[in-house]
Amino acid sequence: MREISLRWTRLLVNSRITPNQLTHLMVLAGVGAGAALLIPGILGAVLAALLIQLYLLLDCVDGEVARWRRQTSVTGVYLDRIGHYLAEAALLVGFGLRAADLFAREGAGGEWMWAFLGTLAALGAILIKAETDLVDVARSRSGMPAVREEAAVPRSSRVALARRAAAALKFHRLVGGVEASLFILVVAIADLIAGGLFFTRLGVVVLAAVAVLQTVLHLISILASSRLR
Repeated sequence: MREISLRWTRLLVNSRITPNQLTHLMVLAGVGAGAALLIPGILGAVLAALLIQLYLLLDCVDGEVARWRRQTSVTGVYLDRIGHYLAEAALLVGFGLRAADLFAREGAGGEWMWAFLGTLAALGAILIKAETDLVDVARSRSGMPAVREEAAVPRSSRVALARRAAAALKFHRLVGGVEASLFILVVAIADLIAGGLFFTRLGVVVLAAVAVLQTVLHLISILASSRLR
């Protein structure tokens, strides 16, 4: 994406649009991806995947324009983080609502279980980010300097081994915006072939389980490391 974003940055750096306005567009693209999943069938999944790619592009461009113009700011960093929270949460909530099949003619009380699982996955994705961000908050309020990279290594050899195994499998990336959008597109194609929403609903269960598991494991990893010391 950097190869593409640099071309866009070259066009936008002399325009009137500000880095923060680009960040606002990034947020709209990310939230729009979640809304697109309410469109039934393969169209909604394709549109969501494309909007997430636009979100990723703008996420690169806003920072590049800010650095080129020397307009970096705390507000820009804050808006960028908020955008990541909103976009990934919207995508996973949208996936749950898609699995709930809101536009089905026959109403079934159990359909909302899928919306709940999608919301649970979104909550997990937000908490994972918050756990990382709150390390800096806790250290700052305690008068400690910013955490160093080596502090992330768990003090326990067993926890360190488990952390390396999880990093190698990369299963936690499934709840990230880009990976989740591609996963949703794959299950939508599977449902297009098989008919129904079996694979979409299975996908919601998988992402909810990954989000909950990763939230717990990430918290344990932080507490077992030197990041809060």
